[in-house]
Amino acid sequence: MRAIIGLGNPGKKYEKTKHNVGFMVVDAIAKEFNVTMKRHTFEAEVGDFFYEGEKILLIKPLTFMNDSGRAAGPLLTYYNLTPQEAIIVCDDLDMQMGKVRLREHGSAGGHNGLKSLIAHFKTTDFPRIKVGIGRPKKEGQTQVVHHVLAPFSVDEQIDIDPALKKAQHTALYFASGHTFNETMNFAAKE
Repeated sequence: MRAIIGLGNPGKKYEKTKHNVGFMVVDAIAKEFNVTMKRHTFEAEVGDFFYEGEKILLIKPLTFMNDSGRAAGPLLTYYNLTPQEAIIVCDDLDMQMGKVRLREHGSAGGHNGLKSLIAHFKTTDFPRIKVGIGRPKKEGQTQVVHHVLAPFSVDEQIDIDPALKKAQHTALYFASGHTFNETMNFAAKE
């Protein structure tokens, strides 16, 4: 069994915002495979299905981005999974809009959702798919918060749609039992 954990914020208000690319990827997979996401006691929506002989869990923490680990950590323990058997999908402010990058481990890089996961997993050693959302034109905390909590513009959607598809396919490839190196090679061709 493997897990795909999408990071985001719950509720209609945040549904289509840049910070919710992780939720968007999990939702797209759930829709494609007709998976019903149910609220779990560990403050998350969880669904499961079989793909290429592997049971895959889809997880959306409902604890808001900055506290994602509070739901994800206990869920992995409950399902007897290690952090290395889950792949995280999240946004990345420091990458160009629509760029997709895989990392097998590393720091949070200023991403509060990853920071929370690191604290609860007690390791920086877990795979992640980062989807670039770019930085706002003007810098400053207010502009950054407004940027990540804003929906994609029509122009941005042109770049983000293929990135979300790539993240979706890459997450499925990893979750179906492939190693991280195999997943990196797959993503490079995607």
